[in-house]
Amino acid sequence: MENEGLPQNLVLEELESRLRNDFTYGSGRVIGSMCTCPHPLARKTYTLFLDRNLGDSGLFPAVVKLEEETVGMLGKLLSNPKASGHIVTGGTEANTLALWAAKKLSKKKNGEVIVPASAHYSFDKAGDLLGLKIVKVGLNSRFQVDTEAFKKRLNSNTVAIVGIAGTTGLGVVDPISELSEIAAENGLYLHVDAAFGGFILPFLKEMGFSVPDFDFSLRGVSSITIDPHKMGLAPIPAGGILFRNEKLRETVAWNVSYMAGGETEQATLVGTRSGASVIAVWSLLKHLGKEGYKKIVTRCMRLTWKLAKEIREINGLDTTTEPTMNIVGIKSKVFNIRQVAKELRLRKWAVSLFPNHIRIVVMPHVQKQHVEKFLSDLKDIANRSGG
Repeated sequence: MENEGLPQNLVLEELESRLRNDFTYGSGRVIGSMCTCPHPLARKTYTLFLDRNLGDSGLFPAVVKLEEETVGMLGKLLSNPKASGHIVTGGTEANTLALWAAKKLSKKKNGEVIVPASAHYSFDKAGDLLGLKIVKVGLNSRFQVDTEAFKKRLNSNTVAIVGIAGTTGLGVVDPISELSEIAAENGLYLHVDAAFGGFILPFLKEMGFSVPDFDFSLRGVSSITIDPHKMGLAPIPAGGILFRNEKLRETVAWNVSYMAGGETEQATLVGTRSGASVIAVWSLLKHLGKEGYKKIVTRCMRLTWKLAKEIREINGLDTTTEPTMNIVGIKSKVFNIRQVAKELRLRKWAVSLFPNHIRIVVMPHVQKQHVEKFLSDLKDIANRSGG
């Protein structure tokens, strides 16, 4: 820190200089990320209400009400208008809160949580924090969790099971309906990580596509993670944790009485909590509605299908699986996929590399011209590699 502060214009100039080489969503070259440019309305509302702190909710009762309405709207989207929950920092916090609730409800000392091998790393972090053993189950040929293998891993220490609705690597949806029955029959807590898929699958269903059941319409589902800062177009941070009912939510909630606004409930991992995120999500749900999100998902999916089709036409390359949502995996039996990813990076494409494939995510900031330019570069790389 300087003894004397710098003029604002100098600070801004230095920031612009230092951040110049960062990727930006607006460039259209970020095609491996599950986040996107926040919607203009959300940017505006977020900025207007930056001072709202739900960590001291007694000072901001109107924001508390907006959060309740936001959770209600998300719950309705996920087949349960009476769902209870919060807008949190992201999927990691949401998944941790779910496992925390499961642990407290079970009261088992050596608890285990069964998750698919495709589960997000946040479950490993949550297990470490909560003292829960994370048991990973393999996938079937469709990259979904193997439910028969799942059943074999159940034991007296199992406190929860997890299904994914939109896996991190390929956007695949596990057979949640089968997991729901396993949970119901064994009296287990079922958490569904729909951080990505939660803002896509309901709209695909509205569009008439065959979409597997994954939400509160299934009797065994106890909680769901859904991230508005992904396909919901909200600013970061804006994750979501929804519990089936208020009783489940209260498992990880308690009151503190020393805050400036009076007694305040704490029901998330963080104390100080952004009310601006809540307001931004509320404004988007109100503004876009189902029809607005359907249009966004439709455009992303059309580009996804175009991308997948044309990748399969490039010699030496193929898609890992048929896209379930706006994620495409690129694999090859001819080329070193790691080298292909490196070449794409050298051409300024921000792709995500997994052990056996390159992940492309067609988010709302990705336009047709970006997809066409990417395909052109990908074809050139394949040709130069001898494909």
